Parts: sequence; C-alpha cells; structure tokens
Amino acid sequence: MYSIDLPVPPAFVITTQAYKNFLISNNIMEKIYDELKDFDVENNEELQRRAENCRNLILSGEIGEDLKNEIIEAYDAMNINEDILNVSKSALDLIKAGRSLPYVAVRSSATAEDLPTASFAGQQATILNVKGNRNLLNAVRECWASLFTARAVYYRVQNKFPHEKVFIAVIIQKQIQSTTAGVIFTVNPSTNDESEIVIEAGFGLGELVVTGQITPDMYIVNREGLTIKSKTVNEQDVKLILDPNTNQNIRKPIEEEDKKKQKLQDYDIIKLAELANKIEEHYKFPQDIEFATENSKLYIVQTRAVTTLGKVEEIKEKEEGKIILKGLAASPHIGTGKVKLVEDVNNLDKVEKGDVLVTKMTNPDYVVAMRRAIAIITDEGGISSHAAIVSRELGVACVVGTHNATQLLKENQLVTVDGSKGFVYEGAEEIKEELKEHYEPQTEIETITKVKVNCDLPEAVENALKQNPDGVGLLRLEFIIAEGKTHPAKYIKDGRDEEYKDLIKEGIRNLAKRFFPRPVWVRTSDIRTDEYRDLEGGEEEPKESNPMLGLHGIRRGLKDKGILRAEMKAIKELYNEGLTNISVMLPFVISPEEVKETKKILQELNAENIPLGVMIETPASVWVIEDICKEGISFVSFGTNDLTQTVLAVDRNNENLQYLYNELNPAVLRCINYVIKVCKKYNVETSICGQAGSNPEMAEILVKFGIDSISANIDAVRNIRNIVNKAEKRLMLEAARMHSE
Repeated sequence: MYSIDLPVPPAFVITTQAYKNFLISNNIMEKIYDELKDFDVENNEELQRRAENCRNLILSGEIGEDLKNEIIEAYDAMNINEDILNVSKSALDLIKAGRSLPYVAVRSSATAEDLPTASFAGQQATILNVKGNRNLLNAVRECWASLFTARAVYYRVQNKFPHEKVFIAVIIQKQIQSTTAGVIFTVNPSTNDESEIVIEAGFGLGELVVTGQITPDMYIVNREGLTIKSKTVNEQDVKLILDPNTNQNIRKPIEEEDKKKQKLQDYDIIKLAELANKIEEHYKFPQDIEFATENSKLYIVQTRAVTTLGKVEEIKEKEEGKIILKGLAASPHIGTGKVKLVEDVNNLDKVEKGDVLVTKMTNPDYVVAMRRAIAIITDEGGISSHAAIVSRELGVACVVGTHNATQLLKENQLVTVDGSKGFVYEGAEEIKEELKEHYEPQTEIETITKVKVNCDLPEAVENALKQNPDGVGLLRLEFIIAEGKTHPAKYIKDGRDEEYKDLIKEGIRNLAKRFFPRPVWVRTSDIRTDEYRDLEGGEEEPKESNPMLGLHGIRRGLKDKGILRAEMKAIKELYNEGLTNISVMLPFVISPEEVKETKKILQELNAENIPLGVMIETPASVWVIEDICKEGISFVSFGTNDLTQTVLAVDRNNENLQYLYNELNPAVLRCINYVIKVCKKYNVETSICGQAGSNPEMAEILVKFGIDSISANIDAVRNIRNIVNKAEKRLMLEAARMHSE
C-alpha cells in the first residue's frame, strides 16, 4: 500500500524467517510440534493445557542479539522524517536523543491466512499502544505466541492444516491515536453485492469495532459514482483511548451530547470509498480494510483479501445470529448452560449446577442458587449491582441490564454468556472456544501499596489465595447469614443470640485461618430491608420507599444492638482463639457518635483490643472524617459502590442511570483524596474495597493519592498489583528526577 502512495502509517516488518530463527535458536520448534501431536482437540482441558505450554515456550524464549538490535534500531528511527535521514550519524543521534519513542501497534500476520478454504485472520494478536524497547520486544513474543492459542490450534486441526506449515510475521506500525476508526469492505459482506462498499465506524481506537464490542455506524456507498446510498448512525456510550499517564488503553465514557453523533463526515466517507477502490484495484480482489483518523487525517492501517466470497454471507449471518441478547458486561468470564428463568426466590431450586440463572434482578436470597449457576443474566442492574458483585467473586459470567432477558430467553434454551463483552450467544461449545481466551495469569511482583482481595464465600477462598493477596480487605457477613436461612432480627427477637453468634463465628473462622497472619477486615452486617425477606423472619422487616438510604449498616446495628453485639462477640471469641488478624469494619457511617457507641459495645465485651475501622460511603463520613479519626479508629476503607451513588445521587442498581454512575467523577475523587490526607495526619490506614478498587485507572489515581492498600475482586488482584507496581515506579522516578534537579 505504501508503494502506491496510500496514507499508511510508518512501519517495518519482522519476517517469518526471523520467527523461524527464533524457534530454532531456542530449540523449541520440535517441542511445540511434539506437544500438538496426537491428542483430542475436543477435550477442552487438554487443548487449553497444551496450547498454554506452547505459548509459554515462546514467551520464555530469548530473542537473539542481532535481531533484537535490528528491531530496536528500526523502532528508534520510526518517527524520524525521511528528509533528514541523510544527515551525519552524529547529527542523527542528536535528533534521536531529543525525542521520545513512539507508540506503535504490533500486528501479527500468519502464513496461510485467507485461503479459499479457510481463513485464519483475526486469530492472532494485535497489541495497541506499545511504547519502549522492552515492551516492544515482549509484544513481538506475544504475537508469535498467539499462533498457539487454543482457538487457533483448534481451528487448524479442524481445517486439517498442519501446524508445521504455519509461520508468522509481525508488523510494527506507528500507532494512530484515532478519533474515529473502523473497517471497509469493498464488497457488501452480507449480500456479496460487489456494487456496494460498506464502511463501519466508531469513536476511539478501532478495537471495539473489529471485536464487536460496540454497534458502529454503517455507511453503504455506491461503487459507481461514489454516492452515499444509506447511513445507519448508532449510539455509542464508550470509546477506547490511550491514557498517557498509565500508557494503558482505557474505556472512556462518551459525552452525552456526542453519543448519537455520526462518526464520520460525509466527505470522509466518500474519501474512504475512493481509497477502498484504489486498494481493490491494486490487489485485484475484494478487500477487508481497517482505517483510522487522527487530526482530521485518514490512515489505512491494514488490508486483507476477502477470499471466501462464497462463504461471506454464511459467516456473517452466523456471527450475527449468535448474539441474541446484549447488556452490561459485569463479570469477565464465559459460561455455557441451559437457561433457568427465576421469577422469585420460590423458583431457586430449579437452578442446578451448570445452569444459567436468568432473572429480573438478584438479591442476597439468590446467593445459594447463584453458587450453582455457571452464568447469570438479569433484566436490571448495573456493574455494581448485587448480581455483578457476587458473580465476580464467584468467578462466573454475568451480563446485567439487558432489559428483556426474562422475556426473550426460553426455559432450557442453551446459551453462552460472555461477561467480558455483555453478550449472550445462542449455542454452546463452538462459541465457548472462540471466546475463552481472554484471561492470562500475570507474574507476581512486589508493591509498597498493599493489594488485598474481597472475599467472603467459602468456595472462593482457594482461588483468592492463589492470587497471593496481602490480606482480605472486605469480608461481608451477608453470605454467612444466608446460609443460616434466618434473618438476624429473628434470631434476636426469639432470644437465639448465641445461635446467631455461632453462625457468624463459624462462617468467619475458616477464612480467617486460611489467610492468617494476613489481615482480614470483617464488615458488620449491612442488610437492606428489601433484602433477605424470604429468610425466616424477613417478612417482618419494615417496608421502605428507598431501602438504599434506609435502615441498614451501622445505623441498623445500633438500633437493634442485639445483632451488632452478637457479631462483635463472635469476632471477639475468634480473636481470643488466636485469630488476631481479624478487624471490625463499620458500614454506612455518617457520624463520630456511631463510632463512639460501637466502642462502648466493644468495651462491654472486653474487646477493645480488636482494631476498629469505618467504611467511607457517604458524603457525611467524608466531611467529618477528622472527628471520626479523633474518636480512635485504626483504618478506613472506601466503599465506592455506595460512595459514588450518594455523592452523585445516582441509584447504582438502576441500569438506566449507568451512564451517570462513574467512580472517577471528580467529586468522588476529591472526597477520596481529602479523606486520605486527613487519615495520614492521624496515622489511620486507608484502603478501598468497592468495585472501583478493581479498576486499573482508579488504582493508578489511588497510588498517587497515597492510599495504603487496595482491595480488589479476586479476578482483578494480579492486574491491579501490576498497575500499582508501575504507578509506584513512575512516582519514584519522578521524585528522583525532582531531587536531582
């Protein structure tokens, strides 16, 4: 494309021969092919294991010095203008020294892609916004290793294509920080109509378009005369962009006034169609093209032949037919099973192990059934709703806020739920294999800021411990209470205080033992009056118009002191057994008086030695934090799920308001920053246990604020530790530079 004067970003290619040399020099070529011989690819566990072994061989291999130097030299020269390349070496070195290395896209290109009988395109990795020599070399290895994902191995075997005949090149291309990006087909892929050029476009980097994570605009252009035949403009809520502070690609909400805007101006649509015609004329075959725009300039970043024209219509229809429902991506896992429609808690028994639980919205009464489900779909709710939070802890797929899942899905219908994209697909194994390759473990690293885990379900302990967290930043009592099948108020009303105490004690003991001596922060019960109504005695709970702001948290514990006293007594007895890693955390605090009243109960129980902390979930707790610290507390933890909704006046369970629910809102961040500063003054430890603690962008901000620890969901611990490590190094480097100046 460069040779015919198309607007292509600067790039260079690491050839297939370089890849072969890498395999040979590391003595891994035969090891890989031996690993992939003679096994049943339908055995998913075996397929995953062997594919991972192959990838690990490549990722652990060393790139030879000659190739490494060539790559670094070519990368170093990427954004130097051609008209100055004829200057002296010393002058060129000075030019290089005066500018930073560019961001690049690292794109894979495997041999045997786009055959008439099988198309392998899209199965190998593309890594966007890579910067720095080490990161680039790692990304090259990742591209090479992506030749052996389980999906790619399975596809080659199914199409009877020998692994030994497939090699891979890597294209290093200057990254376009696109305001708009998308794809162009020089033949209509849904009709095979060669008279139409189809353009799909979305805001931000093109990954969300090509992976189907948003519904892009679609423009159809008549090839002859280049006139726009039709335009379909779709609303877009988020875009993928580079965060220059973290060098990470992040999802950024789109401003309300821009969500429904047309992504490309008409003259850009026509210009892209002109370029598409030129590309097809050059290659003599219909093309599938990727484009991007930056500073009002159009770039062509990739093209490939549409070689399977006879199959295009079939494939397109099949892909579109798979997605039968869309909602909010709430738990990044994949689950396939039979639909079980649950109208209320009376239907929970129909959910068996491996089923997909579909309901209007879950509440704590549903936890027993949620434990059996392989995936959860709800009509209502946002990403911090009960269904979302519990699903993430259980490690099951979850899609919330679909609006009509209970109407659209049928009992016993077989579906696959992709909780990382918010999609529900019809069917099972084939889709499951295609979607399953999202989650790779990360290398352990040390951080100054402690990284803890949110954990309170017995079956989640093993997985939590595998993440090697620095402790438990949130252990909720609600799941323990659900096991007892009786409402806490009922225990106390019937004089069964000891029974309630023993229930809580046994529920905490195993987890605290498994994590000892790492700290475990136990939150006292925080049950809304509309929750657990189906437990024994739950029907006697008051009916409130707004339970979110009603009788729950520490206000309920101090109103019905028998409940709080029994919980405190359970913790005291465990503490006396030697489980001195347990601390008490009070939810939904609004005043220092609540801390003072709680400490009186601890004194009555001779339990003053147990560390006491509060959750910061209300604006009131933010602005009286100094008074709370003066009462004598050991720590605070930001419950950002509630803090965000109380600061922004947004119901976090209302899917219609999710576009307003943002833990990164400046008002929320200022509250957090202020509390951290005050707590440092009083030597009070600060942490976070809300959903925002699992957000990489928030983690980076919290490190800058000086937070002492971050408690993340189980599946986010390792990623957050990596983010924290990078943020700490950046801060230390900045401090060192300032000191040297």
